[in-house]
Amino acid sequence: MVEQRYAGYAVIDSRSRGRQHAEAPPKARSEFQRDRDRIIHSTAFRRLEYKTQVFVNHEGDLFRTRLTHSIEVAQIARSVARALCLNDDLVEAIALAHDLGHTPFGHAGQEALDACMKDHGGFEHNLQSLRTVDLLEERYGAFDGLNLMYETREGILKHCPPAKALQLGDLGRRFLDERRPSLEAQLTNLADEIAYNNHDVDDGLRSGLIDESMLEGVSLYARHAAAAREEFPAISGRRLVSETVRRMIGALVEDLLEESGRRIREAGVATLADVHVAPPLIGFSPAMQAENRELKTFLRENLYRHYQVLRMTNKARRIIGELFDAFTATPRLLPPQYQQMADRDACDPVNAVAAPAVRARAVADYIAGMTDRYAIKEHRRLFGVGEID
Repeated sequence: MVEQRYAGYAVIDSRSRGRQHAEAPPKARSEFQRDRDRIIHSTAFRRLEYKTQVFVNHEGDLFRTRLTHSIEVAQIARSVARALCLNDDLVEAIALAHDLGHTPFGHAGQEALDACMKDHGGFEHNLQSLRTVDLLEERYGAFDGLNLMYETREGILKHCPPAKALQLGDLGRRFLDERRPSLEAQLTNLADEIAYNNHDVDDGLRSGLIDESMLEGVSLYARHAAAAREEFPAISGRRLVSETVRRMIGALVEDLLEESGRRIREAGVATLADVHVAPPLIGFSPAMQAENRELKTFLRENLYRHYQVLRMTNKARRIIGELFDAFTATPRLLPPQYQQMADRDACDPVNAVAAPAVRARAVADYIAGMTDRYAIKEHRRLFGVGEID
């Protein structure tokens, strides 16, 4: 039985808190495999192929997108989960779903949409991912959303302010009680960080916005680049970059495994209930954490704030802001599905005061679901001279 290979503190089907809407158990797969499959077949997952990681989709065919990033997170998380005897099906489901609510244009799009929504509860892609799987996907006759398992939804919700947590019932309770999520959720969060830091190095070098000489001052990169050159004296170019990044990921994963294993043993956790009340158990050693932080700082200062990246993110903010203003001012510009969502409570005297917030949230749902190129196309349709289609 597959559950026998999991540790006592892992999440397993038979001890799950289940789904919001009762369903018959799957016949040939686990509950969390079913979650993974539902995520893969969702509309939101397919859209990740054309959503920005750092570089806007049309800037190059070889740069990471939200889709390839999610797959890479799933690979790292699944490998570590197996080594720690955690539920690898659950971490895969969380990893593939964690960015479903991300806006077009990456973090610039999120910041722009959050600013637009400041009077209506704000916008955060983490909460939007949960909203996507709980409500916005329309694939089943019996319920809205994907009806995922509680533990998958918990893993998607990495962080949540108290006001929002109060609205989420049991799912938000841990943020108010300062309880930890499953080790699978903790692990996927760190796998996400490993993937985007190292692959942003790869994409940054590929783009030419940063170069190897700049990274020689970053200890994690410099150490592994030196080791690669020592083992392969003739190595250079893309082969050197790939070999170095591969070694960086390997070192981070090995450290994560060793440090997490040590914390689990020292905490003496035996059950999932023990995990909830323990301090964070999945993490890097202090030395690796310092190197990882140095890498993140380098990327923030030299890649994410590079003038060419900032030019595109400035355009992205303008596109998001102007789309939001146009759709909230004239909801009939929205597709019919979103018009219905925007006007859902407008004629209800009891909820009349909430109508502006309802309308804004419907507009945010529509914009957040756009790919980069669709957002650009919608903006041209609304504002481009001569665009009438």
